[in-house]
Amino acid sequence: MTEDVTRRGETTEEISGDRSESHLTLKRGFNFRAIFALSFSDISPIVSIYTVFGIIVAICGAGFWFAMPIVLLGQLLVASVLGDVASRFPLAGSVYQWSRYLVNPRYGWFTAWAYIWGLTIALATLAYGAAGFLLGVLGVTSATHDEQALVAVALTIFACVINVSGRKILKYFFYFSIAAEVICSVVLGTILLIGYRVNPFSDLFHSAGSFHGTAYLAGPFLAAMAVAGWSFLGFESAGSVAEEVDQPGRAVPRAIFFSLLAVGLIVLYISLALTISVPNLGAVLSGQVLDPIAATLQAHFGNGAARGFQFLFMIGFLASFMAVQAAVTRCIWANARDRVLPAHRVLIKLTKHERLPYNAVIFTGVVAAALPFINSPKVYGMLINFTSAGFFIAYALPVFGAAWVRARGRWVPGPWTLGKWGTLITYAASVWLTFEIVNILWPRAELYGSGFLAWSAIYMVVGLGVLGTVLYLWIYRDGGVHVRQGLLEGIEDVDLT
Repeated sequence: MTEDVTRRGETTEEISGDRSESHLTLKRGFNFRAIFALSFSDISPIVSIYTVFGIIVAICGAGFWFAMPIVLLGQLLVASVLGDVASRFPLAGSVYQWSRYLVNPRYGWFTAWAYIWGLTIALATLAYGAAGFLLGVLGVTSATHDEQALVAVALTIFACVINVSGRKILKYFFYFSIAAEVICSVVLGTILLIGYRVNPFSDLFHSAGSFHGTAYLAGPFLAAMAVAGWSFLGFESAGSVAEEVDQPGRAVPRAIFFSLLAVGLIVLYISLALTISVPNLGAVLSGQVLDPIAATLQAHFGNGAARGFQFLFMIGFLASFMAVQAAVTRCIWANARDRVLPAHRVLIKLTKHERLPYNAVIFTGVVAAALPFINSPKVYGMLINFTSAGFFIAYALPVFGAAWVRARGRWVPGPWTLGKWGTLITYAASVWLTFEIVNILWPRAELYGSGFLAWSAIYMVVGLGVLGTVLYLWIYRDGGVHVRQGLLEGIEDVDLT
């Protein structure tokens, strides 16, 4: 496969001229350490735990913690399969390219559609969350929704500028973010475990009285597994920048797997520390405390230290924003290169020196800046609920494609391979993703709200699916003639036999 990819790269250069001048190629500037940092920042222990902690504790009590390692194990199966596939197809766009070459370009297009919208909507949540932390650092405690949205716009502009300034600046920001993540997660967790244990470890089993015995297998625990899915997303981002990586066939799979493993272990650690140090679990369960992490930090360390941690939280959210944007813009650019998006002539454009997809960055930045101004809990909540489902669907399609290829006996491994365990792991990952997608979409009042909101994630998936189908039919209106030409000028199809 490595030879196949090299030949396609050479063919592209022969068609388009020198690599540095071609609008069809990206500039290499990442090594393993850099894409590990990118993937680590995308998953982000800070974002993973802060976004879901209050929700998951209120739903399931302290017993939520046992859902975390189960979900992490399932996601490690997925990361193993995607790493295996990424080694064979180290191309910009990750899940889009993997699905396209495993099955066909049309299958890949629908994968990209789910991925693009899942990640773009996630950008809005990250910008809005970072804005809240910045306001907290500045001592603003009563900002309106629109005021926080305006701050989110400013942070979005800052992140977009960094994302088109160059890979070196982006790498250093990710390194700085990892330092912030370690301080906020490992160091803070250790301090809480040693000096601020309020709740006994037995609460993990009794779940603060929220449910007992076989109820672990019932609604609350399954809902906790659905929420925990948000905590282990983004590891595929290393594959999105594969064409910018030195020796991607080996570096990308390692970054995908080990970034998830590292973040997962940190999330398990800090979530345990936070759970046993929350001053009043009962108040969280009853809904009286909506932000248990902030309440815990203020109770144990005071307002000054809490502001310091909020600054580090903001850095973590910003770094995650930049990593997610880097991933989704490469997917948009890869689709534009293949002429399967509207305005592909605009979206394919790269900056002159660093060769970064600046118009794709601008597009995602505009959407991310606009969504927080939706001041309607029903509409905005529906958008947020779709984020996790969009990620899992985008993971499932290439994993299902890999299972299909293996079932036909046509799988050819890349430089990094799962070996004899590959087929079993691929099938297990397929089962896990099917379960978790159904679990996330299942209408639950405790997660999404009552009535219309309980079905919001399903409505969003169906709505975007219908819109995607309409767009797909328009793109392939001529039988895909112009698309096939785009594939020939971009990257040729790979023979899986």
